[in-house]
Amino acid sequence: MSLASHKLATHVPVMQLSLGTDPRTYKLRGVQGQLIVRFGRIVRPADKRRDPVWTLVQGVIGARSKTAISNASTDHLLADFGSWEAVAGLPLEALTDYLANQTFPDLSASRLKDCLSEIINRCGAVDLSQLTDMTTAEAMIWLESLPGVARKISAGVMSNSTLKRKALVIDTHHRRVVQRIGLVPPKADTTRAYDILMPVLPPDWSAADIDEHHLLVKKLGQTHCRPSRPDCASCPVRGECETGQASGKQVS
Repeated sequence: MSLASHKLATHVPVMQLSLGTDPRTYKLRGVQGQLIVRFGRIVRPADKRRDPVWTLVQGVIGARSKTAISNASTDHLLADFGSWEAVAGLPLEALTDYLANQTFPDLSASRLKDCLSEIINRCGAVDLSQLTDMTTAEAMIWLESLPGVARKISAGVMSNSTLKRKALVIDTHHRRVVQRIGLVPPKADTTRAYDILMPVLPPDWSAADIDEHHLLVKKLGQTHCRPSRPDCASCPVRGECETGQASGKQVS
């Protein structure tokens, strides 16, 4: 077995969906229903799905930055320099200055330059068209072997781009919510949370359903399930949440 084959055999992200009999599957359905009742449907419009390279760049430069800022930076990079190859060829200092609006411009510039340069080394150009012919698990492994790319970004490229694959994006808001609900252990990182949740997602959920689930849970984390002083009393999924129920017992 080649090294590449061994890597695929031993490090494939968990993608097999369950038959829906796990109690966590029913809890996820309940959470989804309650969030839709509270927030309404949150569906990503087709024109917001960009090509995989754009989505990758936005993820790589977006650490701790607001989505709107990272989106604008990604658009401006391509518009101002004409190609991702040209962006990769920028001096690091110039790229850092250009990304000054990002929360961590030094880190964003370094990761982006390294990531784009590695894609050019492998593919001859900044081209991710080969992902189309890979399984979702294979594509995520390939992406995560790039500098600065971990599970959140690889899942984002799969789910949020025009690829529209079944992959659950888990950001800090999402992870905090599912930890407090009790779906994943309190100290689980993003990769472990992904590997736990993907097999127990309702098997009839489409890629769009999984994407909407992330957007709804993220909104919950931004509005009710905040890092400090969460608003458990008015949380729409309190009945499904271990932390929320414990909070209610303490109050009573």
